[in-house]
Amino acid sequence: MATEFDMVFARLKEILQKYSGPFTVKPDTHTKYGLYAAIGPATLKIWGGKMKKPAMPVAWIEIGKAYVSYHLMGIYGNTKLLEGMSKELKTRMQGKTCFNFKKVDEKIFDELGMLTAQSIDTFRISGYITGYDPIIFKPQSVPIL
Repeated sequence: MATEFDMVFARLKEILQKYSGPFTVKPDTHTKYGLYAAIGPATLKIWGGKMKKPAMPVAWIEIGKAYVSYHLMGIYGNTKLLEGMSKELKTRMQGKTCFNFKKVDEKIFDELGMLTAQSIDTFRISGYITGYDPIIFKPQSVPIL
């Protein structure tokens, strides 16, 4: 029988799977799911011009002991994305890139889906990742906040 966390994980995984096409999916287990992309020029510059890793995480979900966490690297330091968030979603935020959930909330998950698309696009446009063409990469119509 599925637990509440299993249901949250499954619903959050549905969100990330919409964007998985151009990325490497790893891991893909019943407790963790992640999207990785090739390193972009901005990341390489931050690393002093030396490739430290061939890929970096874009987003991932993980079942923990107290909640299910949803991480979006593209919102790190991007105050414009944070400004458009609802109070309900902001209360789920822990740290700079993590959102924690204990139960399914479709309204918040719909907003998180839009934020995910914007986060990935911002991450790419800023040059931190490469590997997909935003003209081709349109999983659905997503309004910009």
